[in-house]
Amino acid sequence: MPENLRIMFTPEFFRAILLPALIGGIAVTICSSLLGVTLVLKRYSMIGDGLSHIGYGALSVAAVMNLAPLKIALPVVVAAAFILLRLSENSKLSGDSAIALFSTTALAVGILVSSKAGLTNDVSHYMFGSILAMSKSDVILSVVLSVIVILTFILLYNRIFSVTFDENFARATGVNADLYNMVFAVLTAVTVVLGMMMMGSLLISSLIVIPTLTAMRICRSFRGVVLTAGTVSVVSFLAGMFISLVMNTAPGASIVIVNVFFFLLFSLLGRVIRHGN
Repeated sequence: MPENLRIMFTPEFFRAILLPALIGGIAVTICSSLLGVTLVLKRYSMIGDGLSHIGYGALSVAAVMNLAPLKIALPVVVAAAFILLRLSENSKLSGDSAIALFSTTALAVGILVSSKAGLTNDVSHYMFGSILAMSKSDVILSVVLSVIVILTFILLYNRIFSVTFDENFARATGVNADLYNMVFAVLTAVTVVLGMMMMGSLLISSLIVIPTLTAMRICRSFRGVVLTAGTVSVVSFLAGMFISLVMNTAPGASIVIVNVFFFLLFSLLGRVIRHGN
């Protein structure tokens, strides 16, 4: 353990590997937690999981065709987010059914294509995440897109709030709910694709769902949940990264475990607060 700590804080390791991972990871975790509040409240909490599986399929196909993975996955996942939204609103398929149908199909295609081409190991990091292997270009892309997502969320905060809690009332007051749902679908798709680099397609939904559920244990206002979820998400990420480096465990799984710890802690605190009142 002391040896791991020594390596972790060497200037070379910190500048070349750890600092880019921290910058990209914090940016993505903030985006995930902000969008997660609306997704959970609208009962779309598993859309992150579904879109990540679709992203994995697109990334696998791109790798087999020797194309830039993220440049292929991003438009595919955005298109999938639009389709899922339309299917859930205008067909007999419920939201979770549409997500299950698309995600399992895309995941199967990705696994089939990569295994047939003998690239299973090459694309496995998209399944499990590899935050410490993020390149400089990946980090720059993550930060730029994350800033766009965060600024868009802040600028459209009031509209997102109204559409989240009562879409019918929002429509009655003149809000173009379809437009804001589409914008939100794009933001979610972008965040999921970025998060796959860090957490992998199997764990990215945890960044979206768990911090929001944690914040809801003690917060009652939308703003309070948003701010608390963002804080918990960043703290969990930093703690999980530290544990991963010290204990030599998988970063993504370590981050999830810390998130679950905070969920249990906040659940206990929430129960104490309710009994105190």
